[in-house]
Amino acid sequence: MAGLTVYDKIISDRGSRYAVSGGPVRDRDGVDALLAQLKRSKRFQKATHNSWAAILSGEPVKDDDGESGAGQLMLQMLQRAGVDDHVVIVTRWYGGKHLGGDRFRHVADAVRHYLDRLDAT
Repeated sequence: MAGLTVYDKIISDRGSRYAVSGGPVRDRDGVDALLAQLKRSKRFQKATHNSWAAILSGEPVKDDDGESGAGQLMLQMLQRAGVDDHVVIVTRWYGGKHLGGDRFRHVADAVRHYLDRLDAT
């Protein structure tokens, strides 16, 4: 997927599975385009949540996609890392068991996984 980097099946806990994706964007249209590109895959289209965050021209934008608080956590991590004009998407397929606070740890681990590889390039 051009412009979009995907790391699939990086975390599994009690049936829930996580992936992290992202790519450079200039504006909200760019975010929407990368989300649409990701969702061309039926697997990602059927995900329970595709939460995302980005800092576009210094302005924070996010969408929890039903995973309450995920976008804000992702946004804070992007701000601390100084990553601008780049969207990060954390995808979760719900496995049937509530994860409680562990879901935030998994979101943070997924974003860290992505940022570590972004820094390596």
